[in-house]
Amino acid sequence: MVSLLEVARRERELSEWRLISGALADISDALEVFQPHRSVRKISVFGSARTRLEDPCYALARDLAALAVEAGFDVMTGAGGGVMEGANRGAGCDHSIGLNVDLPFEQHPNPYVSGCGGRLLFFRYFFTRKLFFLRESDAVVVMPGGFGTLDELFECLTLIQTGRTPPIPLVLLAPPGDDFWTVWRQNVHQELAKRGLISPEDVALVMEASCASEAVALISRFYRVFHSAQPGEDRIELLLKTPVPRSLLPNLNDHFHDLLDNGAIQAGEACDDNGILRPSLRLRFDKRRVGRLYQLIDHLNGLDLAEATPLEQPGCRFTPQASPA
Repeated sequence: MVSLLEVARRERELSEWRLISGALADISDALEVFQPHRSVRKISVFGSARTRLEDPCYALARDLAALAVEAGFDVMTGAGGGVMEGANRGAGCDHSIGLNVDLPFEQHPNPYVSGCGGRLLFFRYFFTRKLFFLRESDAVVVMPGGFGTLDELFECLTLIQTGRTPPIPLVLLAPPGDDFWTVWRQNVHQELAKRGLISPEDVALVMEASCASEAVALISRFYRVFHSAQPGEDRIELLLKTPVPRSLLPNLNDHFHDLLDNGAIQAGEACDDNGILRPSLRLRFDKRRVGRLYQLIDHLNGLDLAEATPLEQPGCRFTPQASPA
């Protein structure tokens, strides 16, 4: 309210207030839709709306979403046609969420999400839509697409690299034999690293898959030991599904010393968003080395911790315990 009053003192143009009103309405509507679904992890699937039914990418998106639901995820798309339609079709109405956007030309939501009561959102602005895609995603899968798809990919990379969103898996997916992402990584990602425009380890921010099962396996592995992250002003806390033995801390500190801004990686405990106390690792890290942070998470997920495997699936952020009789 204070911010609105400050704007009111300065602005009198209708266009400015239309922008403010529209953005606030987008945020209010989105918070209302997502609130009942916060206990389930979600995968955002980006890809071209122009992909035809007979294109291998359509079937791949459908298979990806079906496997994601089996693994415990809901599936979010932009609610349009093509890859988005395939993903909503594979996920089914009970596990789909559509984030549509008003465009100068008509864009109707696909039939596999339009009838899902309370699971379809209409955004006035792209920036509020992208905000909620990243805010609510536990993983992102990007399939071949045009300017809009690449914009969503670079938005994800920018927010991950700058630490504006906690670590989540980002998977580039194309059908077998399709070199769309291989060429993209060679021409864009590796060229930037070679010129020193990004850190060499930033290649760890993305993974590549050539089938639906591989993509879901990569995402599930990301949450094998790692649960979530709580960034702070001067440190980050990695919440885990199982504790890392203190005997392994010297090795972690030795191997990832270049990640630390100062101090050392320390074991502890912290509450997640649902108030559950979880084992954690605390560290003050160089925020320009997010790629190395991803490498640390990958290392943790590869540790031979017998307790990690039988714990909750990635989709189970919170499992209520029965009350004592």
